[in-house]
Amino acid sequence: MSKDDVAVCGTGIAGLACALGLAQAGLRVALVGPRKTPAPAQADVYCPRVYALSPGSRRLLQQLGAWGLLDSRRVTAVESMQVYGDAGGSVSLHAWQAVRPALAWIVESTELERVLQQAMQVCGIAWHDESFHALEDGGLVTGAGSRLRAGLVVGADGARSPVRTAAGIRHTSRAYGETGLVAHLACDQPHGHAARQWFTSDGVLALLPMPDTAQGHQVSMVWSMPDALAAELQAMPYAQRDAALQVRLAAATGGALGVLSVRGPVHGFPLFLEKSDMVAPGVALVGDAAHRVHPLAGQGLNLGLGDAEELARVMRGKPTHCGAGQLHLLRRYRRARAEPVLAMGLATDGLHRLFSLRAAPIAMARNIGMQWVDRLPFVKRRLIAGASGGQASDA
Repeated sequence: MSKDDVAVCGTGIAGLACALGLAQAGLRVALVGPRKTPAPAQADVYCPRVYALSPGSRRLLQQLGAWGLLDSRRVTAVESMQVYGDAGGSVSLHAWQAVRPALAWIVESTELERVLQQAMQVCGIAWHDESFHALEDGGLVTGAGSRLRAGLVVGADGARSPVRTAAGIRHTSRAYGETGLVAHLACDQPHGHAARQWFTSDGVLALLPMPDTAQGHQVSMVWSMPDALAAELQAMPYAQRDAALQVRLAAATGGALGVLSVRGPVHGFPLFLEKSDMVAPGVALVGDAAHRVHPLAGQGLNLGLGDAEELARVMRGKPTHCGAGQLHLLRRYRRARAEPVLAMGLATDGLHRLFSLRAAPIAMARNIGMQWVDRLPFVKRRLIAGASGGQASDA
């Protein structure tokens, strides 16, 4: 075993990006986890889970050799963002206000996995199609009984991270009591490359621009709503559920995009605020294994890609005599990620708490605040930097 051998556990987007970044940093990397080959893309059929990638995340994917492999016809630039309060307040952000080509790019989860896997093949990274089972001194044991020697084990294995549990890394979790409902919608009017978000009595509704289909215009819905309401909708027969969603969407959006109708499956996932200590001797966490935030800012994946980028940067700059799993080195990674992760957690949780308060004076104050922000160009530029991410470390 070399002290620079790394085993990355987890084969989602964060794990694939982390493995590529560490390999480019000069370490010998093995990827551990199920090999999930995305189905070939079909015209007018889109993966229900999409991500808003920041400019920093795009830059990282370019460095990893993955961005150029994406089918540009399935990528949508977000050129503006419209945020609506619950009592007349609104804020409009445009990429041109910060001299940017776009605030973000909407990309399907399966497309990101496909191009990252292609980049993995080019790099020749070993992929062990086995599950993680346990840590042991100097490496890990897989579910099939294989032993992999590694100076560093990276947990990129999701919110219920077995690596995190095995390493005994401290972790806290708070449920929001909300479910994120996601679905693609047909809309009467073109989205104009704008992302739209409404703070409503039913939660936070976001509509993200997507490519047009043969049937017309399309957006992706992410609606963070109380668990009880989400459960009620999901328990309905499909036709009844879709009709109920159409009525609620019309009320929430005021017909901003005309009639909105569900054009595919509706999925739900519980929402949590989570954080961890991120490192232990010989172990580092990235992505959802390390932290989760409320999706109202769409920054979850961007945070995970920022983790991958920073861990590779720290490893690239480490002294040659220092092993990849040395705790003082991993603490350097944790310190670098502490500020962006904390800032995003505070921002999303703070906004969620603010708009959860229903008292009329508070509602009036927060909406007046939105109108005030909308008139200040320098504040907008700061918001754009936060929303679009000056670096990959900003879903």
